[in-house]
Amino acid sequence: MNFFKQKSNIILVSVLGVLLVIMMWFFSVRNNLIIMEEGISGTWAQVENQLQRRYDLIPNLVNTVKGVASHEKDVFSAIANARSKMGSAQTPSQKIQASGMMESALSRLLMVVERYPNLKANQSFNRLMDELAGTENRLSVERRRFNEAIKQFNQSIRLFPKSIVASFAGFEKKDYFKIDESARKAPNVKF
Repeated sequence: MNFFKQKSNIILVSVLGVLLVIMMWFFSVRNNLIIMEEGISGTWAQVENQLQRRYDLIPNLVNTVKGVASHEKDVFSAIANARSKMGSAQTPSQKIQASGMMESALSRLLMVVERYPNLKANQSFNRLMDELAGTENRLSVERRRFNEAIKQFNQSIRLFPKSIVASFAGFEKKDYFKIDESARKAPNVKF
Protein backbone atom coordinates (compact mmCIF):
# COMPACT_ATOMS: atom_id res chain seq x y z
CA MET A 1 0.00 0.00 0.00
CA ASN A 2 2.88 2.33 0.74
CA PHE A 3 4.25 1.56 -2.74
CA PHE A 4 0.98 2.68 -4.37
CA LYS A 5 0.92 5.84 -2.29
CA GLN A 6 4.47 6.76 -3.36
CA LYS A 7 3.65 6.02 -7.00
CA SER A 8 0.49 8.17 -6.87
CA ASN A 9 2.44 11.01 -5.19
CA ILE A 10 5.06 10.86 -7.96
CA ILE A 11 2.34 10.95 -10.63
CA LEU A 12 0.57 13.83 -8.86
CA VAL A 13 3.80 15.84 -8.55
CA SER A 14 4.62 15.14 -12.21
CA VAL A 15 1.17 16.24 -13.37
CA LEU A 16 1.35 19.38 -11.23
CA GLY A 17 4.84 20.08 -12.61
CA VAL A 18 3.63 19.76 -16.20
CA LEU A 19 0.61 21.97 -15.45
CA LEU A 20 2.89 24.55 -13.84
CA VAL A 21 5.17 24.58 -16.90
CA ILE A 22 2.15 24.93 -19.23
CA MET A 23 0.74 27.79 -17.13
CA MET A 24 4.10 29.57 -17.08
CA TRP A 25 4.39 29.18 -20.86
CA PHE A 26 0.80 30.43 -21.34
CA PHE A 27 1.40 33.56 -19.27
CA SER A 28 4.75 34.16 -20.94
CA VAL A 29 3.14 34.05 -24.41
CA ARG A 30 0.22 36.19 -23.24
CA ASN A 31 2.57 38.80 -21.76
CA ASN A 32 4.61 38.83 -24.97
CA LEU A 33 1.45 39.42 -27.02
CA ILE A 34 0.46 42.27 -24.70
CA ILE A 35 3.90 43.84 -25.16
CA MET A 36 3.53 43.53 -28.93
CA GLU A 37 0.03 45.03 -28.83
CA GLU A 38 1.32 47.98 -26.80
CA GLY A 39 4.13 48.35 -29.33
CA ILE A 40 1.50 48.67 -32.03
CA SER A 41 -0.24 51.38 -29.99
CA GLY A 42 3.07 53.20 -29.62
CA THR A 43 3.85 53.08 -33.31
CA TRP A 44 0.31 54.20 -34.13
CA ALA A 45 0.80 57.18 -31.81
CA GLN A 46 3.85 58.14 -33.89
CA VAL A 47 1.79 57.87 -37.10
CA GLU A 48 -0.86 60.11 -35.50
CA ASN A 49 1.85 62.55 -34.45
CA GLN A 50 2.98 62.94 -38.06
CA LEU A 51 -0.61 63.10 -39.32
CA GLN A 52 -1.22 65.93 -36.84
CA ARG A 53 1.95 67.70 -38.00
CA ARG A 54 0.70 67.51 -41.59
CA TYR A 55 -2.78 68.61 -40.47
CA ASP A 56 -1.31 71.69 -38.79
CA LEU A 57 0.97 72.55 -41.72
CA ILE A 58 -1.66 72.39 -44.46
CA PRO A 59 -3.54 75.67 -43.64
CA ASN A 60 -0.31 77.67 -43.91
CA LEU A 61 0.50 76.08 -47.23
CA VAL A 62 -3.03 76.59 -48.54
CA ASN A 63 -3.07 80.25 -47.50
CA THR A 64 0.22 80.84 -49.30
CA VAL A 65 -1.10 79.21 -52.48
CA LYS A 66 -4.46 81.04 -52.17
CA GLY A 67 -2.67 84.36 -52.43
CA VAL A 68 -1.42 83.48 -55.91
CA ALA A 69 -4.07 81.06 -57.18
CA SER A 70 -7.25 82.35 -55.60
CA HIS A 71 -9.51 81.00 -58.37
CA GLU A 72 -8.61 77.33 -57.62
CA LYS A 73 -11.52 77.00 -55.17
CA ASP A 74 -12.25 73.29 -55.79
CA VAL A 75 -8.75 72.33 -54.68
CA PHE A 76 -9.03 74.42 -51.54
CA SER A 77 -12.43 72.99 -50.69
CA ALA A 78 -11.10 69.42 -51.19
CA ILE A 79 -8.27 70.18 -48.76
CA ALA A 80 -10.67 71.75 -46.26
CA ASN A 81 -12.94 68.71 -46.52
CA ALA A 82 -10.02 66.31 -46.04
CA ARG A 83 -8.78 68.32 -43.05
CA SER A 84 -12.27 68.24 -41.56
CA LYS A 85 -12.43 64.44 -41.96
CA MET A 86 -8.99 64.13 -40.38
CA GLY A 87 -10.02 66.30 -37.46
CA SER A 88 -13.17 64.30 -36.76
CA ALA A 89 -11.66 60.84 -37.29
CA GLN A 90 -11.62 58.78 -34.09
CA THR A 91 -10.53 55.25 -34.98
CA PRO A 92 -7.35 54.21 -36.78
CA SER A 93 -9.36 53.09 -39.82
CA GLN A 94 -11.14 56.47 -40.00
CA LYS A 95 -7.80 58.25 -39.71
CA ILE A 96 -6.29 56.06 -42.41
CA GLN A 97 -9.21 56.87 -44.72
CA ALA A 98 -8.93 60.59 -43.94
CA SER A 99 -5.20 60.43 -44.59
CA GLY A 100 -5.89 59.00 -48.04
CA MET A 101 -8.28 61.85 -48.75
CA MET A 102 -5.62 64.32 -47.61
CA GLU A 103 -2.98 62.74 -49.86
CA SER A 104 -5.33 62.99 -52.84
CA ALA A 105 -6.11 66.64 -52.06
CA LEU A 106 -2.42 67.45 -51.63
CA SER A 107 -1.60 65.92 -55.01
CA ARG A 108 -4.23 68.18 -56.55
CA LEU A 109 -2.68 71.16 -54.74
CA LEU A 110 0.72 70.27 -56.17
CA MET A 111 -0.82 70.29 -59.65
CA VAL A 112 -2.01 73.84 -58.99
CA VAL A 113 1.46 74.83 -57.84
CA GLU A 114 2.94 73.57 -61.12
CA ARG A 115 0.66 75.99 -63.00
CA TYR A 116 2.04 79.03 -61.16
CA PRO A 117 5.83 79.40 -61.57
CA ASN A 118 5.94 82.63 -59.54
CA LEU A 119 4.55 80.69 -56.56
CA LYS A 120 7.58 78.41 -56.57
CA ALA A 121 9.82 81.45 -56.19
CA ASN A 122 7.99 82.52 -53.02
CA GLN A 123 10.23 81.95 -49.99
CA SER A 124 7.36 81.16 -47.62
CA PHE A 125 5.98 78.63 -50.04
CA ASN A 126 9.37 76.95 -50.45
CA ARG A 127 9.84 76.73 -46.70
CA LEU A 128 6.35 75.26 -46.26
CA MET A 129 6.94 72.76 -49.07
CA ASP A 130 10.19 71.66 -47.40
CA GLU A 131 8.30 71.21 -44.13
CA LEU A 132 5.59 69.24 -45.90
CA ALA A 133 8.15 67.03 -47.67
CA GLY A 134 9.86 66.36 -44.33
CA THR A 135 6.52 65.55 -42.74
CA GLU A 136 5.59 63.19 -45.56
CA ASN A 137 8.96 61.42 -45.20
CA ARG A 138 8.48 61.06 -41.44
CA LEU A 139 4.95 59.83 -42.00
CA SER A 140 6.20 57.24 -44.47
CA VAL A 141 8.75 55.97 -41.94
CA GLU A 142 6.15 55.78 -39.15
CA ARG A 143 3.66 53.99 -41.39
CA ARG A 144 6.33 51.43 -42.24
CA ARG A 145 7.15 50.92 -38.56
CA PHE A 146 3.46 50.58 -37.74
CA ASN A 147 2.94 47.99 -40.47
CA GLU A 148 6.04 46.07 -39.32
CA ALA A 149 4.67 45.94 -35.77
CA ILE A 150 1.29 44.79 -37.14
CA LYS A 151 2.98 42.10 -39.23
CA GLN A 152 4.95 40.76 -36.27
CA PHE A 153 1.86 40.72 -34.05
CA ASN A 154 -0.39 39.12 -36.66
CA GLN A 155 2.19 36.43 -37.35
CA SER A 156 2.54 35.69 -33.67
CA ILE A 157 -1.16 35.24 -33.03
CA ARG A 158 -1.58 33.02 -36.08
CA LEU A 159 1.37 30.65 -35.56
CA PHE A 160 0.94 27.49 -33.54
CA PRO A 161 1.15 27.17 -30.51
CA LYS A 162 0.80 30.90 -29.78
CA SER A 163 -2.46 30.89 -31.72
CA ILE A 164 -4.01 28.82 -28.92
CA VAL A 165 -3.06 31.42 -26.31
CA ALA A 166 -4.10 34.29 -28.61
CA SER A 167 -7.56 32.87 -29.25
CA PHE A 168 -8.08 31.95 -25.61
CA ALA A 169 -6.93 35.40 -24.43
CA GLY A 170 -9.00 37.25 -27.07
CA PHE A 171 -6.22 38.70 -29.23
CA GLU A 172 -7.40 39.53 -32.74
CA LYS A 173 -5.68 40.30 -36.01
CA LYS A 174 -4.86 44.00 -36.54
CA ASP A 175 -5.33 45.97 -39.77
CA TYR A 176 -2.39 47.39 -41.71
CA PHE A 177 -2.14 51.05 -42.66
CA LYS A 178 -3.22 51.09 -46.30
CA ILE A 179 -3.44 54.15 -48.47
CA ASP A 180 -6.64 55.11 -50.22
CA GLU A 181 -6.94 53.87 -53.80
CA SER A 182 -7.19 57.45 -55.12
CA ALA A 183 -3.79 58.26 -53.61
CA ARG A 184 -2.16 55.49 -55.66
CA LYS A 185 -2.54 57.46 -58.88
CA ALA A 186 0.16 59.96 -59.72
CA PRO A 187 -1.15 63.48 -60.24
CA ASN A 188 -1.46 64.57 -63.87
CA VAL A 189 0.53 67.78 -64.24
CA LYS A 190 -0.19 69.86 -67.37
CA PHE A 191 1.38 73.12 -68.46
